Amino acid sequence: MRRHPSASARRFSAPGLGLSVCLAALALAGCQGRGGLGDITGSINKSTTQPRTSADWHAESERWGKRYEANQKDRDAAFNYARALRALDQNAQALAVLQSAVLTHSNDREMLGAYGRSLADNGRLKEADEVLSRAHSPERPDWRILSAQGTVADQLGEHARAQQIYQAALKIAPGEPTVLSNLGLSLALSRQLPEAERVLREAAATGSGDSRVRQNLVLVLGLQGRFGEAETLAKQDQSPAEAAATVAYLKRSVSQPNSWDMLRGGNSKGKPKTAPSPSPAQARAPESVTPQG
Repeated sequence: MRRHPSASARRFSAPGLGLSVCLAALALAGCQGRGGLGDITGSINKSTTQPRTSADWHAESERWGKRYEANQKDRDAAFNYARALRALDQNAQALAVLQSAVLTHSNDREMLGAYGRSLADNGRLKEADEVLSRAHSPERPDWRILSAQGTVADQLGEHARAQQIYQAALKIAPGEPTVLSNLGLSLALSRQLPEAERVLREAAATGSGDSRVRQNLVLVLGLQGRFGEAETLAKQDQSPAEAAATVAYLKRSVSQPNSWDMLRGGNSKGKPKTAPSPSPAQARAPESVTPQG
């Protein structure tokens, strides 16, 4: 059975986003992003186990939200409620919960990690960078936190630093596909496309089955003008029509003179004045997994 494409896959053809699609959470990292520290990447987070549906996260939000309202100092309630809110893209609410929680649980490194990711979700990148640096120690480094720090550095445009951070994460977790995927995207942002492709193929070869790795590889193949290969790969996670639409949008995006600015998440002035409207099949849906980060 064909897997239902995730939100990150759909974002390839979302209007106005161009090639910046993968950077908001840095796809995989974000993978590990929403949903908690176990997210597939450090994006900034979701679980490597069976992906949860939007209905699952709504149920989690209801369950933990009631417990949190009963006692806002309940550590587990705050952490899990914020995780569910992030998974549902209710980023401002998640941040409010975590801001309060870190005041009560100031020495809880896992809570700090979640807070740092939430700051990044809300565009507060400098603060996220600082908080994430305190979420683990040099004596006990956490590859998930390092991956999240790398995604933040990439979003700040500090790609060389981001790549150093990912390499540090890989020393702790060799071959970890979410870190490899984030590294591949970072290399792409540095215009090192052949190396980006090599790293992403290594991530895909791990057999993790995570569609986000393939989506990132689709992006890099498209940036190299290898649209046939990109479309074939996209069909592993999208219907033929959706894969064709994804590649068609990549073609149009790559042809833009500002395509690299778009990949870097360029400002509104750098975006095309017009963009194709998505078909109903391309409408955004809640991600089944959080950013790897």
